[in-house]
Amino acid sequence: MYAVIETGGKQYKVQEGDVVFIEKLTADEGAAVTFDKVLAVSKEGGVSFGSPLVANATVSGKVLSHGKDKKIIIFKYKPKKGYRKKQGHRQPYTKVQIEKINA
Repeated sequence: MYAVIETGGKQYKVQEGDVVFIEKLTADEGAAVTFDKVLAVSKEGGVSFGSPLVANATVSGKVLSHGKDKKIIIFKYKPKKGYRKKQGHRQPYTKVQIEKINA
């Protein structure tokens, strides 16, 4: 059984027991979170798709930790003009373990 959820402007295919890295949430570590935006749910009988969301479907999980990804370097350069700009970015994330898919 799997589900497709939407959070932080991205879509994730999750199963029970999965650990996913999603956009940063405001929940504390160890707190329970519920994802209401479920786009599709797979059951034994088949797959049900929502238009746009599946009715009465939720995915519950537990926040394991918060952190930042590896640093990426943004380097802008214009030849023959003396323009160089170096910038770094570390995207914050929340590590969530999927506990139950309620369809």
